[in-house]
Amino acid sequence: MTTITQTAQYVASATASGRDGRAVTSDGRLDVTLAAPRELGGSGEGTNPEQLFAAGYAACFASALGLVARKRRVEDFDVAVTADVSLSGSSSTGFGLGVVLHVELPEGLDPQLGHELVETAHQVCPYSNATRGNIPVEIVVD
Repeated sequence: MTTITQTAQYVASATASGRDGRAVTSDGRLDVTLAAPRELGGSGEGTNPEQLFAAGYAACFASALGLVARKRRVEDFDVAVTADVSLSGSSSTGFGLGVVLHVELPEGLDPQLGHELVETAHQVCPYSNATRGNIPVEIVVD
């Protein structure tokens, strides 16, 4: 076990065999067929790493927003986050990711407060912290 996992509050473990294969978590709760998307010449008959990253980032950011709202005592805070993860580049230049987060805040929420909550969540969210300075992340409040 590494120092990182020794000090962690939680460790998720998954094994994958590549873009065309399968990914399984150590507890078996996630077991998915992987396939490159049709847009990249694959069959599209499974999920892909970009979709999994999008789902994880959207869930994490929505959770961070909920945490921040609770700390600010905002009630009835129902939020939805959609993450659009893009893949660009080539095998000769290297590949990169980009993310656009679309945040749907509750109707009637003060726009200034909504902006503050989103900005604070972006500082709290582990995915935002991991990607900061590494890939472009744009946040759009819908």
